[in-house]
Amino acid sequence: MTFNVLWPAMRWPDNREIETASVGSHSAYFSERYEDVPDEQWASCDAVVSVGDIPETYRAKMSNCRIFVTPKVGFDNIDIEAWALMGVPVCNVPDYGTQEVADHAMALILSLMKGITFHTRELKRDPAGLWRPALNPFGKRLSASVCGIVGLGRIGTAAALRAKAFGMDVVMYDPYRENGAELSIGIRRVDSLEALFAQSDVVSLHLPLSAETEKLINAEVLAASKPGLILVNTARGPIIDLDGLYQALQKDHIQAVGLDVLPEEPADPEHPLIKAWAASEPWIDHRLLLTPHSAFFTPESVYDMRFKGGEVAVTYLSSGRLNNCVNGQWLTEPR
Repeated sequence: MTFNVLWPAMRWPDNREIETASVGSHSAYFSERYEDVPDEQWASCDAVVSVGDIPETYRAKMSNCRIFVTPKVGFDNIDIEAWALMGVPVCNVPDYGTQEVADHAMALILSLMKGITFHTRELKRDPAGLWRPALNPFGKRLSASVCGIVGLGRIGTAAALRAKAFGMDVVMYDPYRENGAELSIGIRRVDSLEALFAQSDVVSLHLPLSAETEKLINAEVLAASKPGLILVNTARGPIIDLDGLYQALQKDHIQAVGLDVLPEEPADPEHPLIKAWAASEPWIDHRLLLTPHSAFFTPESVYDMRFKGGEVAVTYLSSGRLNNCVNGQWLTEPR
């Protein structure tokens, strides 16, 4: 039996060889915009693969669809309950960038703790006069440092293992992980964010965005930080209250921060924190590193992302095996 897999808003500008290969002998239909997909294609597709949610106007036409795959980790932009009410499981691809994001978190940590970007910028200003290793304001021996991990999922675990490899004392906070998860990788556990921030030299965030985690890291939590704390976020931007972060940096509740994600992307140039950083105001200079939501990006991870989206869909259609379903709690009668 041949299945029809639809990519209704294809994000990649090059050819479609990866996606076509992912579905094998099955049919693949691609469009760059939802509105260009014919009604008969909406109606006949067995599966849909999309980074963003399908607008309700088009969703109503999908009488045959049996699975929705979003080829990324996060699914906070997908109305997973609405899909469940249609009898359609929603699946993500949680393993395409695990290593890359954990690597990026460590890169931000190392860059701040070892003064990599700091020294590069200073030497550019005065290569001879600023050839001074002791200028690094955040330097600390990693093996004498405590690394706090918020969220011990796939990426959080990978980040914890990387921090351990540098000799760091790793402590985690994750109220949803079963007892003993920390023991299986040889790290410690605390039962509150405040306890984690109070003892950590660096905290790395690896938790999903939800109503519960939005602005979870706020001024109150940051005020509990150990002096000199470095904060790194490669998870989701809205997890940090940017206003609270701005206040915490101004009040020296934390020393520095590395952000790959922001509540608004691209960065809002009018936000006080971004504005001060862009202007290199003395109080924040060297204390904020920004990267453009690029932690996941390597050619290998992009291939996995593109291939696994179709693969997850076809696996379910062909064998009934459902991988990475994220709306199972509402899914009572799958199509």
